[in-house]
Amino acid sequence: MKKFFLTIMGLIAVTTSSFAGSIWKGDNKIALGGYDVVAYHTSHAAMRGGKAFSYEYKGDTFYFSSSENKKLFEKNPLKYLPKYDGYCAFAVAKMNKKVPPSPETFKIHNGQLLLFFNDFWEGAPLNTIVPWNQEEEALYSLAEKNWEKLSK
Repeated sequence: MKKFFLTIMGLIAVTTSSFAGSIWKGDNKIALGGYDVVAYHTSHAAMRGGKAFSYEYKGDTFYFSSSENKKLFEKNPLKYLPKYDGYCAFAVAKMNKKVPPSPETFKIHNGQLLLFFNDFWEGAPLNTIVPWNQEEEALYSLAEKNWEKLSK
């Protein structure tokens, strides 16, 4: 476990920088890399949206997979926006840092979308949802506390 946390710390040192804007954006500059924030809740799946169903909210462009999902978001965006602006919930909690997530690794916790880092790091798979699930309530409380400062 110690090696796991040292790996996380190294990952954060490499990927953390000053991030402009509110919601995490992928390389395409679209909120959550173009993943449909409503589909996480309604289909319990990570689904890519498209330009045909795009919507701008507070300066961020969101893509949706259907007109129905776009309409749901328009009616109540706060219900669907990801916690911690879409950054890795584990990194917010454990390291007090904003780390880009892997949009396909997610969970709904208390009705809120949480995203996690899940990729290869130093040749080995690293999925931060695993330690999150082992200490979810404690890490969630810590993330809430840390986010107060990180979000400013």
